[in-house]
Amino acid sequence: MAVGILLVGGFGTRLMPLTKNTPKPMLTVAGLPVTEHQLAMAKRAGITTIVLATSYLSQTFIPYFGDGSKWGMQLLYAVEEEPLGTGGAIRNAAKLFSADESIVVFNGDVLSSHNLSQQIREHEENDADVTLHLTTVDDARAFGCVPTDSEGRVTAFLEKMENPITNTINAGCYVFKASVVKSIPENSVVSVERQTFPELVANHGRVFGFIDDSYWLDIGTPKALLKGSTDLVSGVADALALTSELVQSHTSQSLIMKGATVDSMADISGGSCICKGAIVEAGAQIYGSIVEAGAIIGADARISNSFIASGAHVQNSAKISSAFVTNSEIIEIPA
Repeated sequence: MAVGILLVGGFGTRLMPLTKNTPKPMLTVAGLPVTEHQLAMAKRAGITTIVLATSYLSQTFIPYFGDGSKWGMQLLYAVEEEPLGTGGAIRNAAKLFSADESIVVFNGDVLSSHNLSQQIREHEENDADVTLHLTTVDDARAFGCVPTDSEGRVTAFLEKMENPITNTINAGCYVFKASVVKSIPENSVVSVERQTFPELVANHGRVFGFIDDSYWLDIGTPKALLKGSTDLVSGVADALALTSELVQSHTSQSLIMKGATVDSMADISGGSCICKGAIVEAGAQIYGSIVEAGAIIGADARISNSFIASGAHVQNSAKISSAFVTNSEIIEIPA
């Protein structure tokens, strides 16, 4: 059985100010932290032991997730004192594994509905060193691209270019042979994307691509985070973590978590989610937004495409669009 590493040590600079006091993986999407949705995906693929590779604001994870028993998993924690890059973080986290099972690495920036079970299966059938989830995009110029041959083996890792030779890109979920992870230098800054993978290909290692065009989204900006949330609510993306004991009501237009109070005269639509402990008063209209735990939305307020932070109080009849709202400030979300 495979084990997992979830890379959640990033600073989330593109998501500032949302990440000023909360690490990106703990931000709310569809009523729950991003990490909780990723753990549900891992568990569906049979992965029940996962190391959270943390750095920035690492102390916020343990009070929420603990040892993982609440989710029927074993969660371990590897904290980087200094950022080590993707490869260094993977090597640091892998010290907590004793067996030689396949190691699945998840990127904390990504929501994905791809067939992880099949990716792991193909990795092991191919006796691969690494198998990368690849996805196709309409325009690969904003990404590095990853070409493969007729057998599915990766032939190169190419940087961003004006005329990409393929539209398949690295989607950020990797299955490693344990010995490959152990070969990464310890306590060193290493990038698997810029160093480990290209070196394996150059040395004729068995690097395969698993192409799956299911839902995939980099949630690294406020606008993308909102999209990820509304996609989970509307059913465009798999929302495996939303179990019946957590949810008060769920339609393609809205998600109301248990413990939220929503007046019957309020209108919640566009894939909005209202978190546990939030209050939405009569006449409020909320579209395409996230209302975090403990937030209060006053009567007749109009909110669209916005992130209402935990504890924020939106006044009666307020009109808010494309903004991040806390108790002390309203900041426009970049287009």
